[in-house]
Amino acid sequence: MSAFITFEGPEGSGKTTVLQAVAKRLEKDYNVVLTREPGGVTVGEEIRRILLEGEAIDNRTEALLFAASRREHLVEKILPALSEGSIVLCDRYIDSSLAYQGYARGIGLDEVRQINEFAINGKYPDLTIYLDISVSTGLERILKNQREQNRLDQESINFHEKVVEGYQKIIHNEPNRFNIVNAERSIEDVINTVYESIIKYLEEM
Repeated sequence: MSAFITFEGPEGSGKTTVLQAVAKRLEKDYNVVLTREPGGVTVGEEIRRILLEGEAIDNRTEALLFAASRREHLVEKILPALSEGSIVLCDRYIDSSLAYQGYARGIGLDEVRQINEFAINGKYPDLTIYLDISVSTGLERILKNQREQNRLDQESINFHEKVVEGYQKIIHNEPNRFNIVNAERSIEDVINTVYESIIKYLEEM
């Protein structure tokens, strides 16, 4: 059995923490590959450094770099893992580019989707977990947990609100792929909910 499951959400939604905890629980019964975007492979990690730690770059250049990283990540890590029957859990994928660059940056959802469809060649996730949290709560969590802030974290409140709006539009257009989880609750509740939803999905495959 193989499945490609992605985790999405605005900054501070707890994606990475939830993903790692769920992966540990799933590993008891499944072959699990845990990865992230941008990154996941050597070229992807180099691009990640440019995107998140470097200086500001042109919006379209940013979108193209995310797509390039995604392509290399897909062919080097995701597709091989799926072919071996693994459950791939990925921290962000195409929906992040659509919400951040397509909608919040104002490039256009259709334009960024075209770039990324070239990169992924039709390989969309089987299931996407969206951790739903308000912008204010998410940013408060980042400050409270003293997480190292990247270039996207430091964008304006208006930018982060547009990211959420972008996600809402994407989910509206593809409701069957998404499982929306209330991430305002305790991290333990969120982890349990996500784990149970993934188990249910895998059992129904």
